[in-house]
Amino acid sequence: MKFQTSLLSSASTLLAAALLAVSSAASAAGAHAGDHGDSPIGKPGVAARVNRTIHVEMANGMRFKPSEIQVKKGETIRFVLKNTDGVKHEFSLGTEKELLEHYEVMKRFPDMEHDEPNKISLAPGKRGEVIWQFTKAEAVDFACLHPGHFDAGMKGQVTVAAK
Repeated sequence: MKFQTSLLSSASTLLAAALLAVSSAASAAGAHAGDHGDSPIGKPGVAARVNRTIHVEMANGMRFKPSEIQVKKGETIRFVLKNTDGVKHEFSLGTEKELLEHYEVMKRFPDMEHDEPNKISLAPGKRGEVIWQFTKAEAVDFACLHPGHFDAGMKGQVTVAAK
């Protein structure tokens, strides 16, 4: 009976994690679907409409270089990310609230993989990209949400000017 209870507890935890992940993905997809202005951070960009490319390094010392980025409202940016550190990092665009909520989930499930257009995880030495359109003149935060990295200061901000 003890084994069954333990199994049920593990299954419940996995189910809760899966539901949370699906809920987060559905929420993110809903916030970014179409150009309804619903999302304060913008929407997934189209590669053919990229206005410019910004290179971002995930560096030793739990830092993004640069950590402060300037864009204009309406711009579509190709973020080319390179992890030059010896540990896995992630680049996640969001509001401060979204990032903090996701960070709490990552603390419980540190091996979580992402399939959202505003996030990318990179192993040491790897490169990747995020293409994003900034639709509102508001600050957009970004961070590495692997456990301990955010607390160590691995975060930054995109300032979106009103053109």
